[in-house]
Amino acid sequence: MMDKAAVVRIAREEWRFWLRSRTAVAAAAVVFILVITSLVSTAIRIETEREARLQLQAIAEETFRSQPARHPHRMIHYGHYVFRAPAPLATADPGVDPYTGTVMFLEGHKQNSATFSPRYTQADAGPYAFLSPALTYQLLVPLLLIVVGFACLARERETRTDQLVFTMAVNPGSFWLGKSLALAALAFATLVPLGFVAGNAWLQGENGWIALTFWLGYAVYLLCWVFLITACSVWSKRASTSLLALLACWMVLNVLLPRIASSAADAWAPLAGKVQSDLEIARELRDVGDGHNANDPSFAKLRAQLLAQYDVSSVEELPINFRGVVAEAAEEELTETLNRFADRRFDQELAQAELANAFSLLSPYLALKSFSITTASTNIGQHHLFLRSAEALRFSFVQSLNKVHAEVLTYADDVNRSVDQQSEQRTRVDAHHWRVLEDFDWEPASVSDRLSGSLPFFGMLLMWALAASILGWIGTSRGAWSQDG
Repeated sequence: MMDKAAVVRIAREEWRFWLRSRTAVAAAAVVFILVITSLVSTAIRIETEREARLQLQAIAEETFRSQPARHPHRMIHYGHYVFRAPAPLATADPGVDPYTGTVMFLEGHKQNSATFSPRYTQADAGPYAFLSPALTYQLLVPLLLIVVGFACLARERETRTDQLVFTMAVNPGSFWLGKSLALAALAFATLVPLGFVAGNAWLQGENGWIALTFWLGYAVYLLCWVFLITACSVWSKRASTSLLALLACWMVLNVLLPRIASSAADAWAPLAGKVQSDLEIARELRDVGDGHNANDPSFAKLRAQLLAQYDVSSVEELPINFRGVVAEAAEEELTETLNRFADRRFDQELAQAELANAFSLLSPYLALKSFSITTASTNIGQHHLFLRSAEALRFSFVQSLNKVHAEVLTYADDVNRSVDQQSEQRTRVDAHHWRVLEDFDWEPASVSDRLSGSLPFFGMLLMWALAASILGWIGTSRGAWSQDG
């Protein structure tokens, strides 16, 4: 039967031992400094980037709308920039954001890639440029817990002090729970700064349940390591054996398996190369037709339909500008083709991510990583959402300007504008037409999508914590201590 008072007393005595240990204090100090440093530096960087991108977005929109009167198709080629602002929880876990583009140039007839990845601007900072708070908690805090707690029970067995404890009516289960409570208290102490980050994200507009769930995920992850460490210590007769076993676990679970998962995903779901994709797209676009050429044979059927619809014999007699109609039809068909290739690419990237996520059952580190970026809205799916939102804006303003081209300009002026100055002046539409550009207000995935997406990984973390605690409890009930005595 568990003695609660004894459990608390054992935990308190373990903390006294750690405070007297220079190794434990030094390790804790180093990790706490790294945690605070990564939190502060990442917060400053993310907030600076967020403010800069929002400001640049406002400037880009105002610049587009303030352009003087000109031909609407020139505005299609003039284009527009959109910027992806970081999500509030990106301060804690930037996820894929440092490796993906943050700016897109939108123009007619093209789907450009996102550019200006933050990673390219941090080359001088070396491999530690993105020591994010998430990475610190995922890799370094477990190492701190190992260094501090690897000998918590094995040490007692080596020095035979456990037998003295048992003579005071403390059973092995309470002894193990007391040591686990002490280590859990240290783990939760390291989570205090992360709690401030989650709270700050909530103040910046993040959903409160999302912020709380994010923090709880890291708490359960550290509990996995707490129970794993105490379980390993209770099963080891020597502290050195416990330390070697735990370091081996850390290497396998946090270093080796993630690398295997990444390599397996690349091998089982390879992505098409850029050159191959570009050639396939170019081959498909040959049948779309040139939207700049109203006499392109690809639009013969469209011409015939319009002539029959308006009961006229030539495009000059149409009440609308045939060249604008051609531009609109070509853009629609081109966009449909490009979207098909983009969707295929997204599906391939998601397939890779899902294969890598399958390894989360084998590693709490992988489970937490997937949980973290899904909850923080910084996973590959959120990058796809940004690309789709940007493409929707591009298609909207391009087609709106094509409609202006078709309905406001006459065919005669449009044809003669390169040879007749007056026709050229008449094809310059008023600048109020540029107001068709909508504000780009990209939002992360919904709260329900993020919670449902992160739930399986949270369940895996709970499974790991439960399995490790059961392993430790079995170790206390196997009778090894009494046999040693």
